[in-house]
Amino acid sequence: MRLHVNLIGLVGLLVSFSCLAATTGSSALPNMSGPEVNSPEPADPKSAQDDAPYKPLQAVQIYSQDELLDLINKNQHLARVKADRCQLNQDIELRAEKLELPAYQFLWGDMLAWGVCVPRDAKLGIHYMWQAAQQGLPAALEQLGRYYAHGTLVQANPERAVQLLRESASLGFLKAKLEYVNLLVQGYGSPYDYKQAYQWLYNSIIADKKQHKQATMLLLSLAQKMPPGVVAQVQDSRPEP
Repeated sequence: MRLHVNLIGLVGLLVSFSCLAATTGSSALPNMSGPEVNSPEPADPKSAQDDAPYKPLQAVQIYSQDELLDLINKNQHLARVKADRCQLNQDIELRAEKLELPAYQFLWGDMLAWGVCVPRDAKLGIHYMWQAAQQGLPAALEQLGRYYAHGTLVQANPERAVQLLRESASLGFLKAKLEYVNLLVQGYGSPYDYKQAYQWLYNSIIADKKQHKQATMLLLSLAQKMPPGVVAQVQDSRPEP
């Protein structure tokens, strides 16, 4: 009899626990679902920094003399200054004005003359070009000669152009040789200069096809102003080293 009562009591206790679980529902259990969409976990700052694009600012190194001369001879000096975001203006001006380096005098003068990275001042620009020319820089002599030949920034003066271009051509500057012979073909300069000018251009090594064609046409035109024997003498002579 007592065992029967105990069994009844145990069953009742189990029923009570079942009812209690039904009334409280899932709220009594721990939340096992993932984080809510609207409440994301904070991102790792280091990871975000690593993913961001990093473009370090690098200081532009000043050009060496050989590098600058190569840029000038290829007519790439102004493009290079602009590509370097005009960061070297003070260095270029210092080397032109204080150190009086001819390559930098020419570069600074060209920048001023055309307003590249600096306010335009054509008068001061031509001044610095003359400074470089007086030190014998072939590119400066050629450019000034070309300016005087065509009246660019200055009044046209073909005779002065001939003098400047002859000096630059004598230093082996190809652009000056072409322009110099062009002026002789047009009737400027002296017939006494024809043989030397023809020899300079005839013996030039010209890789550029356009310039080579230009040189060929100029030589043909200049040869028509010269005695055939003089032309043959130049063509048969051994090129100077």
